[in-house]
Amino acid sequence: MAVRLCRAAPPRRRPAVSATGDRFETIIVEQRGAVDWLTLNRPERLNALDDRMTAELRGYFEGLYDRPDRRIVVLRGAGRGFCSGLDLGSDLARRFREGNVGAAFSVQRGIRNVMLAMRRCPQPIIGLLHGAAAGGGFVLGLACDIRIAAENARMNGAFIRIGLGGGDVGASYLLPRLIGASAAAELLLTGRDLDAQRALRLNLVSEVVPEHELEAAADRYLEPMLATGPIALGLTKEVLNANLDAPSFEAALMLEDRNQVVLSRTADFGEGVDAFRAKRRPVYQGE
Repeated sequence: MAVRLCRAAPPRRRPAVSATGDRFETIIVEQRGAVDWLTLNRPERLNALDDRMTAELRGYFEGLYDRPDRRIVVLRGAGRGFCSGLDLGSDLARRFREGNVGAAFSVQRGIRNVMLAMRRCPQPIIGLLHGAAAGGGFVLGLACDIRIAAENARMNGAFIRIGLGGGDVGASYLLPRLIGASAAAELLLTGRDLDAQRALRLNLVSEVVPEHELEAAADRYLEPMLATGPIALGLTKEVLNANLDAPSFEAALMLEDRNQVVLSRTADFGEGVDAFRAKRRPVYQGE
């Protein structure tokens, strides 16, 4: 399921309290206006996934369904890397390896439900990838809507290196749709590393910057997205994801037609037209 081999028990840490009042031990959620900056916070384990982090990520992203005040999420990792995948020294990994089939399915579904929640939530997610983005950490990056890589980013779907299949927690679905079937097959069949520059050539990431410039790079995407209508931004993410699997061009057009007609009845559309005519910045209310 991942590539990080961690055997020692993680140190105890006091729970952090987010700006929303949620208590987290393994992630930090910082609100900056309408944007949540979510930091994976197990740096001593290269942000490897354990029970607590998996549950907190799943709960956070599922909670976004009912949080229209949160418009965008920036996902990043503390310390030397983004996320090294499943912590193979954790109880989570032990249940996957040693439990019965039901226990293994529970672990598997618990992790893949994080990626599912990321795709389902209406807020666009910008992933800032640095250092290791391996195994399940790689798929966390794939589940983002926009990815920006640091020059030192190293990605892989290394499940196959440890005796598992190359397709895990969404990799075999997301990766071919992002970089094409041939390149995806190469990476998932071999588990080989993908560096930042090749990821850029494959259009897996939008740009590559020095690590210290990742936050500034994200800001360049946040500004134009925050200038859009909140409902329109969420529906655009929805239609992009849905039409990846549209059975026909006509079906894709029908979904776009629905969105445009619904949005044409919002107050934000009227405000957008008025602002365009007046040559001023629109003030959207999400209504």
